[in-house]
Amino acid sequence: MQHPPTLSRETIHSWPKAELHCHLDGSLRLDTLLEMATEQGKVGLLPADNRADLEAELLAVDDSASLEAYLAWFRYSIPMLQSYKALYRAAYELAEDCAAENVRYLEVRFAPILHTEEALDLQAVLDAVRDGLASAERDFSIRTSIIVCGLRDRFESASLQQAELAVTNRNNGVVAFDLAGGESGNPPKHHLHAFYYARNHLLNLTVHAGESFGPDSIRQAVFYCGAHRIGHGITLHQDQELMQYFVDHRIPLEICPTSNVQTRVVDSFENHPISRFVSANVPVTVNTDNRLFSRTSLTEELWRVHTKCGVGADELANIVRNGFRFAFLDYAARQALYASVDHELPPVAARADDNSVS
Repeated sequence: MQHPPTLSRETIHSWPKAELHCHLDGSLRLDTLLEMATEQGKVGLLPADNRADLEAELLAVDDSASLEAYLAWFRYSIPMLQSYKALYRAAYELAEDCAAENVRYLEVRFAPILHTEEALDLQAVLDAVRDGLASAERDFSIRTSIIVCGLRDRFESASLQQAELAVTNRNNGVVAFDLAGGESGNPPKHHLHAFYYARNHLLNLTVHAGESFGPDSIRQAVFYCGAHRIGHGITLHQDQELMQYFVDHRIPLEICPTSNVQTRVVDSFENHPISRFVSANVPVTVNTDNRLFSRTSLTEELWRVHTKCGVGADELANIVRNGFRFAFLDYAARQALYASVDHELPPVAARADDNSVS
């Protein structure tokens, strides 16, 4: 049910925020995408050769019939991100855009294997993104980390390669390993060796699950793969016992509302289950997923949650705090980050979530 807002968009913009679920290759600036295509002689790969028409063409993302149809739009961005220069620029500009809306902490995720089609190997891809983020950290008031993604529709050997890369760089900017891509027909348990390797080397784990498939996908992510957070998790409410497990064990959801509507996971913002999760005390974070394809920002996502999804002002402030509470940082760093922003957010009644930073 939609409720009258008690917060303005400007107030939400002013809050310190943390972005935990943001794909690099889905978050380029529109102008940058076109400029890269022009510089690289790849304009023919885009659906239009000028900004106005390209922007109009990308509106069709909203008509995606499924998650898989939504993911197909990445065919326009990934070919542009095959060089050190392009990856560096994309990472730098993403962090700059986040800092401009007072995002203090950003976790950027991507699958390095998708960016090795030309001259770069996996490590060079990772280095380019890390260097871009490091430069942005020097120029703006933001802290960043990297999540390396395995891909559901690839052989497990490819996911294991990505997990090995993540582990090799766990003291070089990487904080977690993820599994992304279309869920249907690609269960998490098909990538167990990759998750075992990452977990055995003490890496944080998150998994895209319960986005376009039922709660069984979430169960596999948690109980087979050992996920510490769940990307999306929208179908969690279909399994009440599992949802209570998330409440009891403080397993957070990385929810991306606009993306969820675009992929037809939910039919509208008003019917999004986020308010149900909040009422049940499931730890919830709000994120952008893909800033380009969803034409969004973290401020906009929180505003939509507040004005369209029925989440009140106090609950929204708690969601924002959750972004810092559940960041993939070591305990001391997470505590320090949380303490540095808590006084800038409106006070709210204590909740069970607070135990995660006590």
